[in-house]
Amino acid sequence: MDLVFRAARVVTPDGERSADVGVENGRIVAVADHLDGDTVVELADDEVLLPGLVDTHVHVNDPGRSDWEGFDTATRAAAAGGVTTIIDMPLNSLPPTTTVAALKAKQESARDKAHVDVGFWGGIVPTNLDDLADLHDAGVFGFKCFLIHSGVDEFPHVTDDQLRAALTELRSRDALTIVHAEDPREVGESGPGYVSFLDSRPHRAESHAVATVVGLAEETKARLHVLHLSSGEAVDQVRAAKDRGLRLTAETCPHYLTFVAEEIGDSATEFKCCPPIRDAANREQLWHALRDNVIDLVVTDHSPCTPDLKEGDFATAWGGIASLQLGLPAVWTQARQRGHTLTDVVRWMATNPADLVGLGAKGRIAPGADADFCVFAPDDAFVVDRAKLRHRNPVTPYHGRPLAGVVRQTWLRGRQIDDQPRGRLLTHPQAPTRPSREPD
Repeated sequence: MDLVFRAARVVTPDGERSADVGVENGRIVAVADHLDGDTVVELADDEVLLPGLVDTHVHVNDPGRSDWEGFDTATRAAAAGGVTTIIDMPLNSLPPTTTVAALKAKQESARDKAHVDVGFWGGIVPTNLDDLADLHDAGVFGFKCFLIHSGVDEFPHVTDDQLRAALTELRSRDALTIVHAEDPREVGESGPGYVSFLDSRPHRAESHAVATVVGLAEETKARLHVLHLSSGEAVDQVRAAKDRGLRLTAETCPHYLTFVAEEIGDSATEFKCCPPIRDAANREQLWHALRDNVIDLVVTDHSPCTPDLKEGDFATAWGGIASLQLGLPAVWTQARQRGHTLTDVVRWMATNPADLVGLGAKGRIAPGADADFCVFAPDDAFVVDRAKLRHRNPVTPYHGRPLAGVVRQTWLRGRQIDDQPRGRLLTHPQAPTRPSREPD
């Protein structure tokens, strides 16, 4: 074999075990007790071999707002955090990814700059119903929409009827639609402080919007996914929908699993995101939903901006948290305190996100999968220093926070990621039921 990884701890789909992992031509060909290879990478005693993480919720913002973030810096941050595949969101770039021409512009911006593999979401806006089929056939992994103002005027939100029409249009392709679920009728004006901001986006804003999504899933039989669930009160609706057999999934984010409203000061706008970070009891509801497999995955919603947009107060600052490099240690720090294992974290942050978008060759250490790996030291620790973050504008609420777990190496298709960008641009398989393979 070209390459063999030898580790006392390897997280596989069947659980954690001691194993050698054999690689040929960038793919895993064997997981066994002992393998021989041309090159052997032997992990240290305190290291665990994980599959490369898959983050399906990343805003790169390029082209058009590359001063916020770009493909070079975003994918360097991903690699530093053990992430080997990202799916880029359709908004905050100019133009937004709502037409095939815009998708091509996005792909051209990413070409030769990606240090990890990159795929793309399309967008649903009121005016692009006729573009959705062509976008799907061009290879987007699904379609994002907002039920509330998106934060940027060039990506307007849709009404219930407009979303219903889009789902009907996409039904023949069985495309996945992912929804920012907040009800604008339940969102009010925010004052400058955090409590006012939190009160302006109450639990019922999410609960009512999730109810809308569940209703459309039942009516149209479409595949729907609830983005960045922050409210524990909406969890029961997701659970009930799954119990009824609806094709509904949900995600949450590291910041909702880490931070609590009680600790956020009125000037700490680095914590602003939509939907908002809620109280400590709510955080535990989200952890219980992960434990019960009601929430399926954890992704970052990496949403960077220039530092000036985070200035001011909670009424005016940009709402977004950039954490692509920190997602794994942030989740592991909290997960281990609640009795979860690295196998759980891999399921939430690698396997399930890959399965959500049909990338069967990602997010797992198993024969046939891509040789994407994260070498992780779970018992090591560090204090977050914004100066060491790789994304373009290192504004972060994690600065100064101690986290457990250190990413020591990241490998993409059997090559350790370095300064040479070797990531591929991925397109969605046209038959979602088949295991997916990215282009050669």
